[in-house]
Amino acid sequence: MDIFELDKKYIAGTYNRFPVNLIYGLGSLVFDEMDRRYIDLTSGIGVTAFGHSDEEWTKAVITQINKLAHVSNLYYTNPDVKLAELLCKKTGMNKVFFSNSGAEANECAIKAARKYSAKKGEDCYTIMTLENSFHGRTLTTLAATGQEHYHELYTPLTPGFVYAETNMESVKSLAETTKIAGIMIECIQGEGGVNVLPADFVRELAEYTKENDIPLIIDEVQTGNGRTGQLYAYMNYKISPDIVTTAKGLGGGLPIGACLLSEKFADVFGYGDHGSTFGGNPIACAGAFSIISRLDDDFLADVKRKGVLVKSLLDGAKGVESVCGMGLMIGIKTTKPAGEVVKKCIEKGVLVLTAKDKVRLLPPLNINDDMLIEAINIIKEVCRE
Repeated sequence: MDIFELDKKYIAGTYNRFPVNLIYGLGSLVFDEMDRRYIDLTSGIGVTAFGHSDEEWTKAVITQINKLAHVSNLYYTNPDVKLAELLCKKTGMNKVFFSNSGAEANECAIKAARKYSAKKGEDCYTIMTLENSFHGRTLTTLAATGQEHYHELYTPLTPGFVYAETNMESVKSLAETTKIAGIMIECIQGEGGVNVLPADFVRELAEYTKENDIPLIIDEVQTGNGRTGQLYAYMNYKISPDIVTTAKGLGGGLPIGACLLSEKFADVFGYGDHGSTFGGNPIACAGAFSIISRLDDDFLADVKRKGVLVKSLLDGAKGVESVCGMGLMIGIKTTKPAGEVVKKCIEKGVLVLTAKDKVRLLPPLNINDDMLIEAINIIKEVCRE
């Protein structure tokens, strides 16, 4: 049996895979079993921030593997402490809890918000999110996700979630009828269609949560770690959230999630309140440190520049209706169905994603201009065919 038949026989059928068997990657390129090259504008859905086989990341990971792969969180290790210090210094946050994924980071944030807000009474446990949001695939983060089709067949979900429209009237209306323990948003709704939240709304929401002592959680699982041209997307809005969650690009290819807590929330968890067997794994943290330490101002400015370049190449192109996003998190509304564009791009050697009715681009942050232009020209060719 070939790999496709073996996959069908032994792998749970949760992924509608494309018929491409990827063997290795170098930088912004991946190669299949026939050694055909593809320009990867997906980064494993925003994970491989510095591309494939990145030398510095690989060295950091292998060095740590040869030292210490795993110990219990009952003991101290250098990599997680050093990474937490770096994250706090770069964000101004106060404490970090490490986990294995974005969904786990969001679960941690929900627990922190509910515990903090318990002082308002036992009935203060509801988390408000936005319609069209996506926060994970566990039962609780599915409940937090404001897209009904993700809920089908999995009820009853974890109770205590409401969904607001992206306007303050809706937020305030829900808060008048329900005690709100926290509000969680994505500054750009990735899975929801690369929807950039309006700056006025985000800033007014931040002020509202501050005035009413409601924890503000920013989900940076997909938008974080340099993706938008800032270290975290909320920094584009000049706000100071209470809790920030992140994953994906943080690990550079290894599973890691992080929940960053502001000073007000630094002591919300005590011994035994939360935990993770693999959270803060030395190997994952060593890799993440090599990623975050390179996201300086010059690098982030170049991410923004490349985002502007992509938009300039796509604006006005035949078959392209609109382009949205920030930095190198880009959504393209095409006249053709997005799924059709993805398939045609694969045939021509470019890997792209969808986000609802849009084509979504999440290229490596360090992709060079020549390769980026080559890939965008192929997308344009597909769109005008």
